[in-house]
Amino acid sequence: MTGAAIAGLGITELGKVYGRSSTSLAAEAVRLAVADAGLALPDLDGLLVSSGIRQDVGVSLADVLALPELGLLAQVNAFGATAGVMVAQAAQAIASGAATTVACVFADTPLRPQRRAGDAWGSPRGDARAPRGLAGWSLASGAASPNILYALCARRHMERYGTTSAQLGDIAVAQRAWAAGNPRAAMRAPLTLAEHQASRWIAEPLHLLDCCLVSNGAVAVIVTSAGRAAGLCRPPVHLWGFGQAHAPRQLRAGSDWGVVTPAARSGPQAMRMAGIGVDDVDVCELYDCYTYTVLVTLEDYGFCPKGEGGQFVADGRLAPGGKLACNTGGGQLSAYYMWGMTPLSEAVIQARGDGGERQAPRHDVIMVSGNGGILEHHATLVLSPHPARRSAAW
Repeated sequence: MTGAAIAGLGITELGKVYGRSSTSLAAEAVRLAVADAGLALPDLDGLLVSSGIRQDVGVSLADVLALPELGLLAQVNAFGATAGVMVAQAAQAIASGAATTVACVFADTPLRPQRRAGDAWGSPRGDARAPRGLAGWSLASGAASPNILYALCARRHMERYGTTSAQLGDIAVAQRAWAAGNPRAAMRAPLTLAEHQASRWIAEPLHLLDCCLVSNGAVAVIVTSAGRAAGLCRPPVHLWGFGQAHAPRQLRAGSDWGVVTPAARSGPQAMRMAGIGVDDVDVCELYDCYTYTVLVTLEDYGFCPKGEGGQFVADGRLAPGGKLACNTGGGQLSAYYMWGMTPLSEAVIQARGDGGERQAPRHDVIMVSGNGGILEHHATLVLSPHPARRSAAW
């Protein structure tokens, strides 16, 4: 088995993009990715579609693109873990012969003119059904939004291990420094720790600058066999390993919810498949809906012992020139919020050596994470510009 590789990347305009539907942006991203690979739309025989907050892109995208008969077509949703899940499914389909060339696309348009970004997190369909059971308790207690629930997770880590808000701020500052070299980044102005600490509370202990952006746009990748990718236009980005793990939210005494996440299983699974350990990783592109998500993912992947994430991220370790290149495009905190496609797209850019001012000097092994729900779903990819060291049993 020659394995799979990403052969094309398509990124539309991102951020405050108005007057476009999610479907039109998704179609544009697929066309851009196909052209980037040096292919044509009829070369596709697989399409995996992911919709974000708006939930308004589906399998009908195949009709919009006028694709021929497909061997693989599905709408996939594991929230922020979806991008990693789609790439793994595409690779498995290629390995089984179900498809040869698969487009994986995410699109979303939650931002509206003259509306606050936070309004995007309201129900897109105005669903007013009263929650039942534990969900009703959460609503009554005020634990009813991702901001509050992630704040609970961060607070648990702080109470248990002594993690500080300033250490979370170190992550935001480092990623903003990387964003300065990313022309697509929404936030490129330098950020100081003092500015992070002075930003308003969203849900204590999370400041405004601990929280991700909200963006409109679309991103697509083309997955094909490594052998075929080697003969196409752009350098192939090889898939060495993948993993996923999912665990229900456990809002009960004695659980480790929010402190130990499914990344603790997904990451090692992907590394075992790739035949690597954390010491082999040159670049991390981690899902960063909040600064805390980066910290806890680094711990659960094994870059540092549990509880030592605060010390690990301090003193510029993750910033340009630091010991671990992390979220080199600025991530979702400073660049753009395209769910798991944000870290995946930057990983492809880094693996190809296309990072320009922000290019990591070492990029032979890149680890990519996706996180969904409230630290409930996780997907991991290990990517490289080099062919896989060994044939993976997919």
